[in-house]
Amino acid sequence: MLEISNNVSLADWEIELSAIRSMGNGGQRVNKVATAIHLRFDIKRSSLPSVYKERLLACKDSRVTKDGVVVIKAQSFRTQEMNKEDALARLKAFIQSVMVVQKSRRATKPTKGSVQRRLTGKANRKGVKQTRKKVQF
Repeated sequence: MLEISNNVSLADWEIELSAIRSMGNGGQRVNKVATAIHLRFDIKRSSLPSVYKERLLACKDSRVTKDGVVVIKAQSFRTQEMNKEDALARLKAFIQSVMVVQKSRRATKPTKGSVQRRLTGKANRKGVKQTRKKVQF
């Protein structure tokens, strides 16, 4: 059972976890032990509320496939248990991040003081560069 919020949780049957071999260096152990975790979560089949499903499916993230399946690969740690916890935590963070409402941006103008400071700085740089030129007699 994965708790997303106070009233939303995912059952164990909704999350498919499989152990695979990790990539990268690791010596003799790397080719024998399957410590990485491959997590698959089908958004359409899940018991999430429809708002969550809509936002997850509309999300333009590389972890969400065209079929609406979230795929997470966790291989940061040396043990399978730690990678499993990491994958579940990343899934939880991903679902929670989709539900955060972005604040709408209001267009603003720079203040008169900031415009004046910028132009004064540009004029100063112009003077510095003009003093570096060759002097013509």
